[in-house]
Amino acid sequence: MKKTLTLRPASEREDAPKLQRKGRGWNIAESRLDSIHELARERKRNPTPAQVALTEELAKEDLGQYKPKAFTVIGSAIANFACLPLKMVVLIDEGDVPVEIEHRRDKSLTEVGIKVVRYTAEDVLADPEGIARDTVAAMKARYEELRAHARPARSPSRPSYGAPRR
Repeated sequence: MKKTLTLRPASEREDAPKLQRKGRGWNIAESRLDSIHELARERKRNPTPAQVALTEELAKEDLGQYKPKAFTVIGSAIANFACLPLKMVVLIDEGDVPVEIEHRRDKSLTEVGIKVVRYTAEDVLADPEGIARDTVAAMKARYEELRAHARPARSPSRPSYGAPRR
């Protein structure tokens, strides 16, 4: 008899498991991680029309060093597009994954500092240029957010390095 994956009722489930950054698999079994990577390769070989449309539009944008990479594995999640330097992923909701699993995945990614941007496949197919513009705007906002968070503003009372002493 073949095993099938089922979801327990919400009352019986605990919150999303925390991702642990340990080694290659974020504390995931090697066999499971290998199957996740194989699934990502398969999705890269056979993308959906929405993924193709967004890929083509993002390729037209001048993003410098912050180009999103398609079908990146992060933990046990496969992101449609991921920009790891910005700690940001773009997910296209094709309607094939239950909403509960999507919420748990989003929560797990957010807990490790990754911003999740999600679009529906219908929205992407209806206006790929607009979605690409929104994605680029979200990437720029994320860049500014990380930049502001990384370097606090200098206070006027403290001299900067290289300033002459009095």
